[in-house]
Amino acid sequence: MTTILVITFAGIVLIGVLGFVGRRKPAADLTEWTVGGRRFGAVTMWFLQAGEVFTTFTFLGMAGLAFSGGVAAMYALPYVPIGYIVLFFLAKRVWTLGKERGYLTQGDFLEDRFDSKTLGTASAVLGVVFVLPYLQLQITGLGLIVKLTTGNAASSTVSMVIACVLVIAFVLWSGLRGVAVTAYFKDALMLVVLTVLIIAIPVSLAGGISGVFHRVAELRPSLLTVHAGSNDHTWFITSMLISAIGVAFLCLPHTWPGVMSARNPEVLRRNYTWLPLYELVLMFPMIIGFAAVLTLPPKSDSNGILLSLTQQTLPPWLVGVVVVGAIATAMVPAAGILVGISSAVARNIVRVRNERAQFWVNHGTVVLACGLALLLAIFRPDLLANLLLLTFNGTAQLAPANALGFFRRKVVSKVPVMAGLLAGEVVVIVLTFWAPKMFGTFNVGLIGLGVNIVVLALAAAAERAAGRAPTQQAELTTGGAV
Repeated sequence: MTTILVITFAGIVLIGVLGFVGRRKPAADLTEWTVGGRRFGAVTMWFLQAGEVFTTFTFLGMAGLAFSGGVAAMYALPYVPIGYIVLFFLAKRVWTLGKERGYLTQGDFLEDRFDSKTLGTASAVLGVVFVLPYLQLQITGLGLIVKLTTGNAASSTVSMVIACVLVIAFVLWSGLRGVAVTAYFKDALMLVVLTVLIIAIPVSLAGGISGVFHRVAELRPSLLTVHAGSNDHTWFITSMLISAIGVAFLCLPHTWPGVMSARNPEVLRRNYTWLPLYELVLMFPMIIGFAAVLTLPPKSDSNGILLSLTQQTLPPWLVGVVVVGAIATAMVPAAGILVGISSAVARNIVRVRNERAQFWVNHGTVVLACGLALLLAIFRPDLLANLLLLTFNGTAQLAPANALGFFRRKVVSKVPVMAGLLAGEVVVIVLTFWAPKMFGTFNVGLIGLGVNIVVLALAAAAERAAGRAPTQQAELTTGGAV
């Protein structure tokens, strides 16, 4: 067994062991399991929320996008900070409602705010359907990392199986606390790894970072501008906007447990003040992507360029450390996604009344969801590839419902909200699968969101004209007005 494989397997086991450290005994109820008893302080919340951003897509995908699309990759830099600016003002409202009403999931929130179990269930189903491919992406990415660095497909499969078994085990035992502890390790190791790479690779290829960009300007100057093509100005702006909306209004279901787990709203606001600075680390894999332009053929597999340069530059033992860092960006987000998916199923889809039974449904969903994602990653890695296109565009259609739910008074009833949501989803699905080129490079999620809002507004106006507007009763909570 090679040095890289030994370090890789040891790293996978270490991440799993750290997940168990999050709790001395298994969680007694779903609230403790899903949101850690709402007791997380600023440091834990920092790593938990930062961990949601840095996934295998961030680690490998940003380098690949910079390699193939140039500065168009930088669309990923502003959207999270923009979303956090909005969340800074919404944080108190979100947390207070969650604490007073007992929310654990996005479905809980929408069901309560619009007095509609149907809307709560619909949002949970959409969340599970659209985020399951994102879970598979983490597992598939883990296998790809091992395969690219070892050249051994069997080792890749073994790594995926071991990682999934360990993730299932520590998530069942520790819940969100296990995710938080592993997030400490993941982000610390990732920062070390990226710092080493951002120094070693540019120095070995061009004498430093400035040398990389001077050489790129000579060899492929088009990469240093947002130019016509699949990643043009329209794609850049609309992709940034839909992503920022998704972050700002907590549209991804697995982001809700993290927010609800804070000790108080000030913890959240403090994080939303400083986390945008942390997002600058996204530049590191992008710079490595530009460095790859100097040495790799233009037709190279963009997903593997960071690891290819790593193997060319570093000794095997250090390559192994980089691989463990990359694997951590798959295992930890996968664990967080499992917490979000399973809680949504147990609370808003299956709806068993007995609290203990609800807990078992939750745990069963963890095993089934991760097992399904693993099987698909091994046997049909491309089966959900197209559905992955809907992960962000599809979940962003929940933004109007979430935004309206933050108001102190019910300004729109459940019917217009549901009508807008369904209209937006239909538009996104049609434009993604049957007419992807109809609007050129304009993000289809943003088009769907526009239709969503228009339908919602028209349905609300029709409802008011028919005298069925919602009763304007003040909400009896201490949350701030929006």
